[in-house]
Amino acid sequence: MNILVTGGAGFIGSHTVVELVEAGYTPIIIDNFDNSEKSVLQGIENILGKSIKCYNADCNDFDLLTRIFREDKIAGVIHFAANKAVGESVENPLKYYENNLGSLLTLLKAMKAESVKNIVFSSSCTVYGEPEQIPVTETTPRQPATSPYGNTKTMGEDILRDTVLSKANIRAIALRYFNPVGAHHTAEIGELPLGVPSNLVPFVTQTAAGIRQKLTVFGNDYDTPDGSNIRDFIHVVDVAKAHVKALDFLKNQPENNFYDVFNIGTGKGNTVLEIIKTFEKVNNLQLNYEIGPRRAGDVIKIYGNVDKAKQILDWQTTKTLEQSLQDAWRWQERLGKDSK
Repeated sequence: MNILVTGGAGFIGSHTVVELVEAGYTPIIIDNFDNSEKSVLQGIENILGKSIKCYNADCNDFDLLTRIFREDKIAGVIHFAANKAVGESVENPLKYYENNLGSLLTLLKAMKAESVKNIVFSSSCTVYGEPEQIPVTETTPRQPATSPYGNTKTMGEDILRDTVLSKANIRAIALRYFNPVGAHHTAEIGELPLGVPSNLVPFVTQTAAGIRQKLTVFGNDYDTPDGSNIRDFIHVVDVAKAHVKALDFLKNQPENNFYDVFNIGTGKGNTVLEIIKTFEKVNNLQLNYEIGPRRAGDVIKIYGNVDKAKQILDWQTTKTLEQSLQDAWRWQERLGKDSK
């Protein structure tokens, strides 16, 4: 069964391509390489022992999408392609609305035109904002987004839901995942942040590698066990496997019109300082870090209840935080000091 993976050369997309092959699917990538590197394709090939078909193209190209659907006999889509830098989205919101929402709209129009039914959408826990209670469940009310990027995830979910309600013969699942970290255990693929990392773990690994002078922990006076923010850090391979499980579920879904959302996380939270100390312990390293002031807009703590995904999708995490941080460091060591 041929599956189109948009943004398939990205961090989560590349790992999902590998897991799709392991599960017996044939992934086909479309990526314009704005947020990814072509070297990732070689890493995927090294893991699988074969190359994966890839279109170097934009998901906003309706004619191309319909041709791919027709010629490659696409049976489903996993949609990752999007701009994802929160800060940039604040500075250039039109870019994010045009690309992130435009590509989804174009994709859905092409799916309808070529009768492609199944789509798994890359959503985010950002839709919950600063929740009143944790762990959040799928029924926890969504909060107003704190950035245009976050807003595109909320609006993307709404677009999918409304499309399904219109009886468009679309079966859709939105996966709200938390903080993907780590890398493939082979160190052939992993996270490749452009410029200064905006996520914690790549900044940790780059600091350990000497690329960054020091790591700043933004606040140690929050109402948490050690005063630092709490997040749910999940291994990227577990996230990738969740997409395969979601696709399996849609493929066997008897309804022609279907929509649902699932939390994808570990079900527990870790503080920023716990991440630092665990990284130091499992990799026998010492990080240069300091405590700084709180950062505006940071959610104090969030992690999710993932019982729904376990029960309905038959999915659960298999990798520990220690494994995630070991794999992340192994990937950084492979990159060396060239990953600035």
